[in-house]
Amino acid sequence: MAQLEQFAAPGSEWWRTAVIYQIYPRSFADASGDGIGDLPGVTSRLDDLKDLGVDAIWLSPFMTSPQKDAGYDVTDYRDVDPLFGTLADFDELLAQAHARGIRVIVDLVPNHSSDQHVWFQQALKAAPGSPERARYIFRDGKGENGELPPNNWESVFGGGMWERVIEADGTPGQWYLHIFDATQPDFDWTNEEVREEFRSILRFWLDRGVDGFRVDVAHGMIKADGLPDYMPPTDADSMGGGEDDVPYWGQDGVHEIYRDWHEVLAEYDGDRALAGEAWLPTLEKTALWVRPDEMHQTFNFPYLMTHWDAADLRAVIRDSLDAFGGVGAPSTWVLSNHDVVRHASRLALTADNPQGEGIGPKSAGKPDPAVGLSRGRAASTVMLALPGSAYIYQGEELGLPEAMEIPDEFRQDPTWFRTNGERYGRDGCRVPLPWTADAPAFGFNDTGLSWLPQPDEWAASARDVEASDPDSTLNLYRRLIALRHERELGYGSLVWEDAGANAVAFRRGDLHVVANLGTEPIELGEGVEFLVRSEPFAGTALPPDTAAWFIRA
Repeated sequence: MAQLEQFAAPGSEWWRTAVIYQIYPRSFADASGDGIGDLPGVTSRLDDLKDLGVDAIWLSPFMTSPQKDAGYDVTDYRDVDPLFGTLADFDELLAQAHARGIRVIVDLVPNHSSDQHVWFQQALKAAPGSPERARYIFRDGKGENGELPPNNWESVFGGGMWERVIEADGTPGQWYLHIFDATQPDFDWTNEEVREEFRSILRFWLDRGVDGFRVDVAHGMIKADGLPDYMPPTDADSMGGGEDDVPYWGQDGVHEIYRDWHEVLAEYDGDRALAGEAWLPTLEKTALWVRPDEMHQTFNFPYLMTHWDAADLRAVIRDSLDAFGGVGAPSTWVLSNHDVVRHASRLALTADNPQGEGIGPKSAGKPDPAVGLSRGRAASTVMLALPGSAYIYQGEELGLPEAMEIPDEFRQDPTWFRTNGERYGRDGCRVPLPWTADAPAFGFNDTGLSWLPQPDEWAASARDVEASDPDSTLNLYRRLIALRHERELGYGSLVWEDAGANAVAFRRGDLHVVANLGTEPIELGEGVEFLVRSEPFAGTALPPDTAAWFIRA
């Protein structure tokens, strides 16, 4: 199978400095015309990604699934869901990406399966205490007749974290654990059969030539012994990023799994990588996931969740470099993904919006679009100057905001349904991309169908419009990524500079990077030669919500 070879000495592996582009396949490009994006659609747009300058793509789930949670509920880990194409389509995508020098990371969902997975169907038919049930977390209920759940845990998607089954004789029986939707039962990772199955799954995709895996819910696979009761604070992030000692997040036993997986990847040439989705309360704990014998990267969610505040941003950058550098790993930088409000909106919110809450028609604190876009562009200008690896979520290179006015009848996120409409969830960051302003579905396909409605105002952000505008967000990203590669900014360290309390300022060699997070202009002084400005402006006074790269004559 196709494989992009690169043999590098330790410390220079591609994943340490890469710009990685996240593709949410159902919303990227639709070749079939059914309104849902697919793998042939991704292949058809690889030249656009090559033009953008990215080093790798990460494909969100495309494996066989009933799509109760947009593919994060898998029934067959070794095949492509017909919604997205075939294994042959995947192999062609991989070959075409590698031919363009673009690596491919696939999403792996090991915390849970679909309830339609053959293993879970076998578990439902088997007796309590059977080997089939031991692959998942089944427990007897509390109460006189087991009518109460085993503990009080609450699902990330709302409601309880336990579902009671009907046994083969027709009577109510045991309960099974699901951190997310009831259609997503959690595996029991203390079971060696589960561990061996996932070693086999890793090798299946590695044998095809993939360059790595993004591991979904990497911090949730081991639960505390005894499954003790726990109730999170009312304002807690749903994925546990702000909490210590959560019995289903960040347990020590998870590290043993990743040491095992690290050895599997080491059997293959080409610097294959593991990137973990681990929402943890501190950067120090996050860095434990990327010690030399564990994962290679983990997402820097503390950076993503930092508000538009200069002191906070300086602190999280400094702490990230210290924490990840302390274990010999690169820091990663990310501002948006398929689970959070797009940063071109999030950075201008004026009310609290916990992770997973989303924004909808009745939300408080909606952002000013112009302020959000300016801050989003400035934040990206800072991010792409930082040493380490940077992740871009599809559409952020167009400056897309969150789609906030999706009518209720079109919403599809399980969060919306499990909370009876109290939380809007993640649909707003998952709307299909606009490629061509005057085409059906803005060029997402040629039929005009779209699984989520696209805002009319997105025509102005279509890729063909932005490609011809030198001041567009797309061309800003092109310049930033090109200069990042040219100047090898993914390597090395930075030197902090002082541009005032409301600035984030540092130097990379002779390149100065300054962002103004205040309300008054910042004078940059004489001899300034701009390489990049996040917004056009005259003179050398950096406006509010603006960032620049420059050298001094």
